[in-house]
Amino acid sequence: MATQKTTPDSTRRSERSRRAIYDAALALVGEVGYAKLTIEAIAARAGVGKQTIYRWWSSKGAVLLDAFLDLGEQASHAASENAGRERAETEIPNSGDLEADLKYVMRATVDEFNDPKYDAPYRALAAEGLLNPELGAEFVEKLLEPQLQLFVKRVRQAQEDGQVGPEVDARIALELWAGPLAQRWLMRSGPLTHAYVDKLVEYALYGITPRPRPS
Repeated sequence: MATQKTTPDSTRRSERSRRAIYDAALALVGEVGYAKLTIEAIAARAGVGKQTIYRWWSSKGAVLLDAFLDLGEQASHAASENAGRERAETEIPNSGDLEADLKYVMRATVDEFNDPKYDAPYRALAAEGLLNPELGAEFVEKLLEPQLQLFVKRVRQAQEDGQVGPEVDARIALELWAGPLAQRWLMRSGPLTHAYVDKLVEYALYGITPRPRPS
């Protein structure tokens, strides 16, 4: 009886190659930095031909952006599974306490910035986005703006609950705490700690002049 031959699954093979390319790009940018990162090095580390990479991406920046987006997706999926939930879009919690909710998310952001696994590729993409307008626009559209819109949504919920003035522009308001954190991270101008981001949230919500806090 002849053994039936199975047809290779090209989709599965492509997914394995894509995953290997993502892993290689993220590992290499942490090891050698973005300036020394090359398509050839990514291909060699991933065990694929460089033409395979060029078939899917136009540049090393494009590879790294997709790899970083995938890293976030994988982390979100793992967190959902660990919590025993169906995979869902990330949301800023709404406990009814805006200050506590913002501090919770800002602390998590600091933890991510302090993790070399995230810091190296994120920093490389932010810097390259300034030099490469096309990549920069994609970085903002796919990575930065969706994260900022989560804050916008939470501030608008607080407006509906009467915790934030109705005249406040939520998109501008979030820059009061997100902007200083981004600057300190990019410029390495000071330590990134939970205490630091707690103060950013407090100053944004209550200002710096003496006034009673809401009960």
